[in-house]
Amino acid sequence: MSDILDRLQDILDQRRHAAPEDSYVAALHHKGLNKILEKLGEEATETLLAAKDAERGDDAERQALIAETADLWFHSLVMLSHLGLDHGAVLDELARRFGVSGHDEKAARQQ
Repeated sequence: MSDILDRLQDILDQRRHAAPEDSYVAALHHKGLNKILEKLGEEATETLLAAKDAERGDDAERQALIAETADLWFHSLVMLSHLGLDHGAVLDELARRFGVSGHDEKAARQQ
């Protein structure tokens, strides 16, 4: 799976510097962080709504949740890219948390 994220990161890096009229990613970067965050919030809301539908839904509603989650992840990667970060740092953080109780990890963040 990391290979897919690596490939996507390469594409995001290339398109970040493309002409805004030629690339959706370039257009988001050109509009700035606030626009990227607005889009990320929109995708988060759509994912939440799709999850509610999928809870008792059919295969189509469950597939809609997968599609919305992909949009959310994609726009999260665009946000990270805009800030000079990439998915590797997120994967490293997730790996660091293995073997750590969720309750302990959350408590450590609050200190």
